[in-house]
Amino acid sequence: MSDAPAIHSAPLPYETRLERRPLAQVDLAVIHCTELPDLATARRFGEEILYPGSGTGNSGHFYIDRDGGVHQYVALDRVAHHVRGYNPRAIGIELVNMGRYPHWLASDHQRMEEPYTEAQIEALIALLRWLPSQLPALQWIAGHEDLDRTLEPASDDPAVQVQRKLDPGPMFPWERIMAAVGLARFEP
Repeated sequence: MSDAPAIHSAPLPYETRLERRPLAQVDLAVIHCTELPDLATARRFGEEILYPGSGTGNSGHFYIDRDGGVHQYVALDRVAHHVRGYNPRAIGIELVNMGRYPHWLASDHQRMEEPYTEAQIEALIALLRWLPSQLPALQWIAGHEDLDRTLEPASDDPAVQVQRKLDPGPMFPWERIMAAVGLARFEP
């Protein structure tokens, strides 16, 4: 069992409105990138109410900034909205990264070129080594791009289809992560 990494608790305003779940049902860690310029913008997006019925929005559980700071926005025993079809069983981990920002679905802007920082990767490894002590069923890891392969019309040319989610993208060091943590790659 690894020691807990330094985690800055910063619950979203609607966290208590998110559905509760037993920790024993969480068996999947999903790696995302924010596709936003910085942590403050990601926080602002996370606070937006997108589901008026529940008064909640989209957010991961943890955010890892470029300096390696780990911020927890949603408690582990709450279902965060971060990946279609897998939320009740998954923990969402967001890495601050530009991704395709600000033209996410433009056909000529589908390359993700910002590398993840060494501090982010080290913080992610520490978090993934610690999480099994909190989530006894945790055994799988996947990228958002593995789980959401939806195609959408490009924002600049509706005749062209682009993948809705590409994160964490080609700059993510899967081989290094898999060698460092005791989780298996999940394939839907």
